[in-house]
Amino acid sequence: MLKRKDYLIVFGLAFLCILVLTIGCQGGSSLASGTPAAIAKSAGVDLTVYNQNIALVKDKRVLALKSGANEVRFTDVASQIDPTSVQFTSLTDPNGTRVLEQNYAYDIVGAKKILEKYLDQNVSLVTEDGTKYSGKLLSGADDIILQGEDGQVTTVKLARVRDLKFPNLPGGLITKPTLIWLVNASKEGNHETQVTYLTNGINWKANYVAVVNDKDTAMNLNGWVTIDNQSGATYEDAKLKLVAGDVRRVTPVPAARDGYVAPTAAAKAEAQFVQQDIFEYKLYTLQRATTIRNRETKQIEFTSAANVPISKLFVYDGARGLRFYGYQITDPSYGKTSNTKVAVMIEFKNSEANRLGIPLPKGTIRVYKADADGGNQFIGEDNIDHTAKDEMVRLNIGNAFDVVGERKQTNFAKLSDRVIEETYEIKLRNHKKEAVEVRVVEHLFRWSNWQVLKSSQDYSKLDSQTIEFRVSVPPDGEKVVNYTVRYSW
Repeated sequence: MLKRKDYLIVFGLAFLCILVLTIGCQGGSSLASGTPAAIAKSAGVDLTVYNQNIALVKDKRVLALKSGANEVRFTDVASQIDPTSVQFTSLTDPNGTRVLEQNYAYDIVGAKKILEKYLDQNVSLVTEDGTKYSGKLLSGADDIILQGEDGQVTTVKLARVRDLKFPNLPGGLITKPTLIWLVNASKEGNHETQVTYLTNGINWKANYVAVVNDKDTAMNLNGWVTIDNQSGATYEDAKLKLVAGDVRRVTPVPAARDGYVAPTAAAKAEAQFVQQDIFEYKLYTLQRATTIRNRETKQIEFTSAANVPISKLFVYDGARGLRFYGYQITDPSYGKTSNTKVAVMIEFKNSEANRLGIPLPKGTIRVYKADADGGNQFIGEDNIDHTAKDEMVRLNIGNAFDVVGERKQTNFAKLSDRVIEETYEIKLRNHKKEAVEVRVVEHLFRWSNWQVLKSSQDYSKLDSQTIEFRVSVPPDGEKVVNYTVRYSW
């Protein structure tokens, strides 16, 4: 718990910050005196957001330039801007206007910095009891130390300060991140200009809400775009575009936060985003302007579909996590551990016939189902990668309660230095009132050369090291699968 002294210190610092901002507003214009001001056009900005925590900003503004050299200050840029990506163009006179020099000023004003700037200069302050002090500032790191005209030194606790005044904003400090150009213009007058730059700190991802029907045969699907803006700038009336795809960057970018989407029922509505291909990526353009404020998470619906056919799958992977590592595994006890959980999955095809058929950006699909009272209950979620149209989507949403698996090794034989045989038994128990089909996945992990010698049920080969049995388990019953595999090298 904060003590009274701590509260006073916090109050004092807060007051200093407010005062600093006031000074900045009064003194900031003097920094640009005699130089052209960048005036934002009412049309807003073009903002293209990538799902890799970066965005491309195209900001159009009108600048009053004189013939010859001009110092131009361009404020309200993102604090996470990549200064090396900035491009300045005069749309009015592109051939006669060029940038001679570019600077990015980011020494933002703050209470600590302003005190540092005013060392050895005169300031005045008022304490809580109304006492006034003035003099040369010797220190402001912890307590404020002032030296009067008579040479007397006075120490004032920062927590006691009620009012602290400075003559003006010290040089070199700014209230906002600012781009500063030295621009040479051959044409005098108003120039329509465009500034383009990349910034980190803004990300988007897709979030989906699926509501499954009572028979688990279809679902309503809503897709939402979640935009998280931590870039340090607000984008008013932005023309928003989103790029889905794995765009290569040679510099790392910080991770972005995930957003949350509340469940909604799907309804037929006019699409807010229009999708088009760009290079090997997908571009989604919002058909209206929107404002994206700094430190704000915004959600916009981009797709919806009703009655999408789905299949519910039960998958038993008793040796989940095992795989072929590229060398022989001859230890008879390896792989004997058994997982009893049977996964529940939902599968659907992203096709026009299923009322979808659009590129689905990567994101999280949260699945709900109505209970007996008609209220939607959360039943699981899974992530999907970028999914093209006509591709299958499979969601692992949890484990079955009434369907259980059991896997054990019943025989292991080393027939020679180069041959091993082993037998497994898989038991499936169904405590439901209806029959279920369970897909039993087995990983043949000991060596790349293998052969199933015998099995109690047909199987299919999923890949070079995996087989699958599809087993129908009767209601409130049990089914057993046995197979023997031989490895040789």
